[in-house]
Amino acid sequence: MHEFELHRMRSAELRREAQQHRLAREAVRARRAARQADAGHGAPAAESHTDRPRRLRLPRTA
Repeated sequence: MHEFELHRMRSAELRREAQQHRLAREAVRARRAARQADAGHGAPAAESHTDRPRRLRLPRTA
């Protein structure tokens, strides 16, 4: 019976942690959506021209 109680306590703890992670992800998504809404529709075009190359460019072989 003692092992069953430990199992239930651990299960409840894991559920609480999972709920906290879900809430944190939801908050991050909400902040990101708010930033994108504030930036307007022109932001993706401006972000596409960054100084960073998309892939690592390797030197050509001889």
